[in-house]
Amino acid sequence: MRHYNPSEIEPKWQQIWADDQRYHTNESSAKPKYYVTGMFPYPSGAGMHTGHFMEHSIVDAVARFRRALGYNVMYPIGWDSFGLPAENYAIKTGRKPRETTADNIANFKKQLRSVGASIDWSREINTSDPEYYKWTQWIFTKLFEKDLAYQKESLQWWCPKDKTVLANEQVIDGKCWRCDSVVVKKSMKQWFFRITAYAEQLLAELPEMDWPDKIKIAQTNWIGKSEGAEITFQVDGSDDTITVFSTRPDTIFGATFLVLAPEHPLARTLLTDETRELVENYINDAVKKSEIERSNDTKEKTGVFSGSYAINPATGQKIPIWIADYVLGGYGTGAVMGVPAHDDRDFAFAEKFELPVVEVIERPEDDIDTDACYHGEGVLVNSGAFDGTRSEDAREQIVAWLEQEGKGKSQITYKMRDWLISRQRYWGAPIPIIYCPEHGAVPVPESDLPVLLPDVDDFQPRGDGKSVLAAQEDWVQTTCPVCGSPARRETDTMDGYACSSWYLLRYTDPHNTQQAWAPDKANYWAPLDMYVGGDHATAHLLYVRFWTHVFSELGLTDFAEPVKKLVYHGLIQAEDGRKMSKSLGNVVDPLEVINAGYGADALRTFELFLGPINENSSWNSRGIAGVYRFLNRLWTLVQEFDDSDKTGTSDAQKLDAIINSTTKKVTDDIHRLSFNTAIAALMECVNDLYKLKVAGYSEDWRPHLKTLVQLVQPFAPHMAAELWQQLGETSQLDFAAWPAWDNAKIVSGSLLIIVQVNGKLRAKLEVAADASEEQIKDLALADANVQKFVLAEPKKIIYVKGKLVNIVA
Repeated sequence: MRHYNPSEIEPKWQQIWADDQRYHTNESSAKPKYYVTGMFPYPSGAGMHTGHFMEHSIVDAVARFRRALGYNVMYPIGWDSFGLPAENYAIKTGRKPRETTADNIANFKKQLRSVGASIDWSREINTSDPEYYKWTQWIFTKLFEKDLAYQKESLQWWCPKDKTVLANEQVIDGKCWRCDSVVVKKSMKQWFFRITAYAEQLLAELPEMDWPDKIKIAQTNWIGKSEGAEITFQVDGSDDTITVFSTRPDTIFGATFLVLAPEHPLARTLLTDETRELVENYINDAVKKSEIERSNDTKEKTGVFSGSYAINPATGQKIPIWIADYVLGGYGTGAVMGVPAHDDRDFAFAEKFELPVVEVIERPEDDIDTDACYHGEGVLVNSGAFDGTRSEDAREQIVAWLEQEGKGKSQITYKMRDWLISRQRYWGAPIPIIYCPEHGAVPVPESDLPVLLPDVDDFQPRGDGKSVLAAQEDWVQTTCPVCGSPARRETDTMDGYACSSWYLLRYTDPHNTQQAWAPDKANYWAPLDMYVGGDHATAHLLYVRFWTHVFSELGLTDFAEPVKKLVYHGLIQAEDGRKMSKSLGNVVDPLEVINAGYGADALRTFELFLGPINENSSWNSRGIAGVYRFLNRLWTLVQEFDDSDKTGTSDAQKLDAIINSTTKKVTDDIHRLSFNTAIAALMECVNDLYKLKVAGYSEDWRPHLKTLVQLVQPFAPHMAAELWQQLGETSQLDFAAWPAWDNAKIVSGSLLIIVQVNGKLRAKLEVAADASEEQIKDLALADANVQKFVLAEPKKIIYVKGKLVNIVA
């Protein structure tokens, strides 16, 4: 009998699959298409750990399952190789990014091949390849033409360690997403993509999308739609006006002060000689704080009086203008009206600085809330002609009145900001813009793309707000595409997210040198049927949606949403429960697991057996040994059958029941992506078959063992391919039709009935399949262990047909 030896079987089948290009795909198949992939990896380290392989285990199981169901499956791979992660790794190792990136990609590929991932390697892409970023630059020029790419001076987050600006999405709790350094604000001229122009579309389509609720909620909150009114306050004694946005214009009569963000353009111009020094010091300190810190509702409110007043457009009264850091310059208009009677933050501010509190919505008598301010609905008071009106009705009436007076208008605002894409770093796609003294910012013509990233020896960040490319004079100096006059190139590079916002479409036509993709190929494969990832709930997923909407408008796709189904998986943490990290010394290298004798099949199966894929789990070295034993038992079962004389007398009815019920369970579970329960069912099946084999093997076993091998194939493809051949098959297992089941054969001659007393398991009964309810209840009450817990006549006996008896004692 042959022993199970993954180190022999797995390389053999990996070579076979590579040699016959088993998983290469095209658009000519008559089968229905299925496009599945994961979020492509950063080759920013020497290799992937077992936590990273969770994603590939999921994708490959789905890909193999769908092939067996008769789909033309595309499972591509690529490398997100531009950006901060790759450049920082190069700096750490003292080598050029293009060298370290190439080495890392080679190792990542080795790792993925070693686990038998059924990837279509003919579609491999690399974002730092000029043949790829040429089209990233081309897309930039299309966005520029549509006024969706623009440049402006503004305060931006700056990472002092990485020496580059960051988008809002890349600042987490006031720190850089990559290096965890505290970020600061810096005024710079930067390039932006106008994602806010698509805010309503991105929001409106979320409810119907087959995405996890937590991701849809995160995107809804990030977009942050608010309906209300813009109200104009005249600055007393000045031609200046201050516009505020409020979702509660019905409270305008209760506005007793205004608060400006420290970044507001009028914050430094409204000062008096008496307030100037105090206010400017406050502003200078405030802009250094993170938005998270400033918007923390639990911190004590701070602020300074500007020295100026505004006129409340509803009451005509003068109200003081304050500067306070709890108002953020990047949200709304950067100014709020203070209504302390009906807003908690405003009340806390008014209480600290002894500002007036005017109630304008009467608290209902049955309101049990003991908060100092009331922020619900009610009847207006102290509101002039609107007294006695319900607040829900008054909102529209007050806005109409303000609009008639030229002091306000209905408005919808969004919390989401435009996407900052300039980076003052070397390793990225150069922004394809040329600055001409006469024509200003001019996009590089398509015929001159790509704008190649020059090879430099010193790529360390400069730290002066400029990219390394600014020092490459031979590269910077060029001519204007419009007039031919001397001109200069843009020296910032694009945020790495730009490269990853369209790669899902490049996979559909990866070698096209004439266009980013042929629309007919993209429209065949995309949108994705399933996209798998465990990161980027807002940034990447919002950006890829935004760009695809633009592509649809340009006629490059016939769809606007890029992903039909999103699968968001949890993390595999280290055995100590912490996140896997080289700095913590708790990383598990998948190649070490494979080379230790367990093999890739055990690794893949174990990762999917750890628990529900949407939850975090921890690596368990003992657990993988258990999965290896399961695979070994299945292997042995087939070897014993193959070596037997096939003259056994196994119970054919039980054999049918075991295999048919397992087929149904595994099929249903994989459809639901409940891989852990599917694998548990396979383990139970093998255990049941071991009980049956004592009667010897007959030829009846062969089709059932083939079915079992097919069921295990999405998880352990190498072993399954080997066993498929041993069972006499010459066809390719990958494309063999997924087994069906016969419900009539699932019912065996007996049933396993669970017996509970007051909800707790007390016995398991094997009863005849045709036993009546009364017979089963009597057997349950007669069980010796049950009788220990039922000392009198039971209050109730609940029977769940064919499954459970629960005795209420």
